[in-house]
Amino acid sequence: MADNHADHQHIGIPGYLAVFAILIVGTWITYVVAFWDLDAIFPGANTLLALAIAFTKMTVVMLYFMHVRWSKELIWLSAVASFFWLIIMFAFTMQDYFTRVSGVFSA
Repeated sequence: MADNHADHQHIGIPGYLAVFAILIVGTWITYVVAFWDLDAIFPGANTLLALAIAFTKMTVVMLYFMHVRWSKELIWLSAVASFFWLIIMFAFTMQDYFTRVSGVFSA
């Protein structure tokens, strides 16, 4: 079984350095935003913003480092399905978290 890797595309070293820079800037933004109190917007805004930044960084890693951008449709389907499954897991976790009665607010 000989694999023909000649048709595979990739971004090259300048592209990998650009992706690395995006990840470093995303990490720096997450660090800076962690010191801001965004609860005036709504409770949990800091967590939501940190998750949005992490999701963006995860997408960049999947597309470029894992070569999903140049993969076949089946790989794209499994990547989209994994995001869908992650959303389901977050939804059930948040539903459980928000419906619990904590000791602070109980009478």
